[in-house]
Order: sequence, then C-alpha cells, then structure tokens
Amino acid sequence: MNFIPYGRQDINAADVAAVVETLQSDWLTQGPAIERFERAIADYCGADHGVAVNSATSALHIACLALGLGPGKRLWTSPNTFVASANCALYCGAKVDFVDIEFDTGNMSVAALAEKLQRAERQGALPDILVPVHFAGQPCDMPAISGLAERYGFRIIEDASHAIGARYGDERVGCGKYADITVFSFHPVKIITTAEGGMALTNSPELAAAMRRLRSHGITREAAEMEGPSEGAWYYQQVELGFNYRMTDIQAALGMSQLQRLDEFVARRNLLAARYDRLLADLPVGRPALRPPMTSAWHLYVVHAPDGARRRLFDAMRAANIGVNVHYIPVHLQPYYRKRGFKPGDFPEAERHYAAAISLPLFPGLSEADQDRVAAVLAASLKQENS
Repeated sequence: MNFIPYGRQDINAADVAAVVETLQSDWLTQGPAIERFERAIADYCGADHGVAVNSATSALHIACLALGLGPGKRLWTSPNTFVASANCALYCGAKVDFVDIEFDTGNMSVAALAEKLQRAERQGALPDILVPVHFAGQPCDMPAISGLAERYGFRIIEDASHAIGARYGDERVGCGKYADITVFSFHPVKIITTAEGGMALTNSPELAAAMRRLRSHGITREAAEMEGPSEGAWYYQQVELGFNYRMTDIQAALGMSQLQRLDEFVARRNLLAARYDRLLADLPVGRPALRPPMTSAWHLYVVHAPDGARRRLFDAMRAANIGVNVHYIPVHLQPYYRKRGFKPGDFPEAERHYAAAISLPLFPGLSEADQDRVAAVLAASLKQENS
C-alpha cells in the first residue's frame, strides 16, 4: 500500500526545463533569475519590493533587523508556529513573548492580543514588533491587528510562510496594506517551492534596501549608501554586519516556473479541503474553521481529535501508511524556551490545540482515491477508539 505524505512538492517538466536552462547559463548564484523572481512575486501580491533569500527563517531575521529590533526591544508572536517565528527575535538580542490563539483556526487571537497590549501599556512593556502567523494558510485578522498597531505603535512582520496565494478579502497576502514586511517560505511542502528559500515583501524602499544589504554580508555597491566616493566599477563597501542569506539563480528559476501554477495549486488545495469537509462531516473530529472574508491557501488541513485520542489516532494512521503530522508543538513548551521562563499553562488555547491536532495529507497531487483512503482510515480508527 502506497505511503501518503502530509505534504509534497509538485514538479513538472517545465520546472525541470527552467532549472536546466539556468544550469546551462552563465549564472548559477546571484544573477538575473533572482531579480525576475522577486519582481514576479511582488507583482503577484501587489507589493513594491521583493527580497529573495535562502529560507523564510533568514527573511524573518533580516526583516527584524531592518525594522531595528535589538537588545532591550520586544517581539511578540504566536506559540502555534515553527520555532523560527520566535527565534528571529533572539538572533537580534531582543526579548520574545507570545500571544495565545483561537483554538478553531490556530491563528493569533485578536482578543488575547488586545488584552495583552492593555496590560503591557500599563507596565511600560509594549512590543516593538508583532509577528502574526497565518497558520495553515488562512490569514489572521490583519485589519484588526493593523488597527491595534496604529494605536500602540508596534511594527508588523506577517509570517505568511503558509499563505502565499491567500487573500484578505479582495487583496492578496503580501500586498503590504496591513504589515511593514511579509515573509513567505518556499520549502517543498509549502504552496510553491524553490527547494529551500524564502522572500520578504515590503512597500518601503528603505526596508527593501536594508534587507538586500543584510542578506549579502552588509555589502553595498550603491554609491549613495557608501561612506565617501566610489573608487570604480569594482568597488564595494561593507556598511553594516550582514549575512550570507542569498538565494541562487537555480532556486529562483524553479520558483519562477512554479509561480506560473500558483493559482492552480491554491485552487486544487481549496477543492481538496472542501472535499475533506464533506468526507469528515459525520466524524467526531473538529474541522478547521474559516473566517470570511479571509481565504486560505490551505497549506495544511488540521483536524482536532477527541480528548485524549490524538496519539492513538496518529499511530493508527501512520501504521496504515498515511503520513499524518502534528502542527505545532507550542514554542513556549520547547526546552530552550522553558529555560527562558515559559511554562505549561501560559498559553492554554495553543496547548489545547497541540493536544488534539493532526495534520492530514494535503497537496495538489493528492488523488481523490487517496483522500478517500485517508478519510476511511481516520473513520475506522475513530470507531476502534470508541469501541
């Protein structure tokens, strides 16, 4: 019986040809394919600038630095995320804290955020940066979060690693209306892939220029950014401490080809998610909630198992060659973060979500027959659980 993974890239002949064409070109690293890919993603989302990097983690890091995060400053994010959403603050020497989630969407709770901001204002401990995470592909309530940013004066980095192709109403995630910077991931299980890679979008030319320097050792060849005159066409200066976070032309060529099918991928994921809704309608599991007018890119389809049943259901489905997964172990429960003072009970909705969450297989190449098998094994496992 074939193994069904929870996520999988979709590579076609055009993708392969794009990579081969680049391999046969004069550019393999920082060449014209990167600029084309940056421009294409920015245009697709409605943003002014794109900065391609080697991972979404790198994009989060340089986004924080570009916004001035450093020692003595604070970043808040969701506990229901991969650790990178919080680690980026620590890379900068800043403090990190979390805002609890809505159990049914997995996204940051606006009510919890508003309450925490009120307390922080009284204590003189407001965040400098907020990183809302668009869990499973559905955007957070960004109009409300943006309104709170205007009131309390913090900056916003959208962690949209799951959400390229998603929308808030009529506007695409990444357009820059509700955030200073939006970050995408192009890992193979995400919506489109560059193998590894990420991108930061912004409407600020200053932030874009800062992130371009930071991804490449803090080096500039722009005379306007130098101290003193340029000495010639060969000349460059390191004007700040940066990193080697560059994407390659090979990756960008793959991403550019994948982008041509982004809408097709998102449509297929939406179709499969709606089909899961129908297949699971009579089962005693919690299905993902949607918050109109937000539309999801459906990176993940996460169900909530009955109380205490998650481990047994997970093991039963893995035993049936169905590669279910769990998203996410709350960041504050990781040993590293417990050593920083966080403890169980700090963010109860994120912990409740984790205790029940199972990510079912969802990717464009998932056949309806395989999806039927996933649903049937889940139903049989639930029946056995209740017998």
